[in-house]
Amino acid sequence: MTTPFDPHRRALLSAGLAAALAPLAPMAHAADPYPSRPIKWLLPYLAATGPDNTARILAEAVGPLLGQPVVIENKGGAAGNIGARLAAKAPADGYTWVYSAAPMAANMRMYRQPGFDALKDFRHVMRLTSSDIVLIVRADSGIDSVQALAARLRAAPGTLEYASGGVGTPSHLGMELLLSALDARALHVPYKGASELVNAVLGKQVVFGTPILSVPYQQIKAGQLRALAVAGPRRNPMLPQVPTLAEAGVPGVELVSWGGVSVPAGTPDAVVERIRAAFRTALQQPQVVEALQAQGGGVDMQDGEDYVRGFTREMAFTEAMMKRVGLAPM
Repeated sequence: MTTPFDPHRRALLSAGLAAALAPLAPMAHAADPYPSRPIKWLLPYLAATGPDNTARILAEAVGPLLGQPVVIENKGGAAGNIGARLAAKAPADGYTWVYSAAPMAANMRMYRQPGFDALKDFRHVMRLTSSDIVLIVRADSGIDSVQALAARLRAAPGTLEYASGGVGTPSHLGMELLLSALDARALHVPYKGASELVNAVLGKQVVFGTPILSVPYQQIKAGQLRALAVAGPRRNPMLPQVPTLAEAGVPGVELVSWGGVSVPAGTPDAVVERIRAAFRTALQQPQVVEALQAQGGGVDMQDGEDYVRGFTREMAFTEAMMKRVGLAPM
């Protein structure tokens, strides 16, 4: 037996169904809030290097603020170009970051075809930290000052060996700037990064080098290495007894290494601001500041256009230094 059609009842059922589905409708059409899954942070450098240690400290602090883990992936090689290329080609959705640093800018001049454009292929979210460049020798080298090193260099021109993190890296070009200021010559021995540079000095394979402070800091504290000078504009608070190069009689040579976070070009403004806000908060946490300082670095925040200007300045410095030392793009 069929039930007579009741228009009023049908209207009630339709209204009830619409009300039941209403809360689900926005969920079906709205985009997931960022971030809704783990984030990959590409490190264009080897594990246990200064940038790697810094990034791991920051990833641990930023992850809880974003509500998702930030996973470090080391993609070293080709002076940082391999990792940068991968990041440049990643989706512009905020789920792939790259640790952007001075070498990314320098490589725009060091390489004819680095495989990416540091200014066009990325949105540079912010500069996070900086670390002084430090002039080091072995503690038992008999060299206790910049002037003592200069005297030894002049006594045997072109024979004392220094290590760098690779041809065209800041530790190479910066050292050539220093040697020029000292009116001295030395033999350049390139290695694959700052950690190998420091190990070469410790192992007596070379006499001296200029790594970023975060890498040899623990060996300096332990008395294995001697810091002759820092190349920044002022003394480093972690090594207050070590003079600047200017104080040591070598004015005009100021070198600072910096690093930050960037994302592929086209990443939405709201996502960039979310990332930036998380890092700003993390870098104000005392435990994060202390952990960075224990590595020999420090907080050095610059947002947006200020950070981009750092890239352009580094490119100009690299180009000028390449001309000075007669180095052609590779």
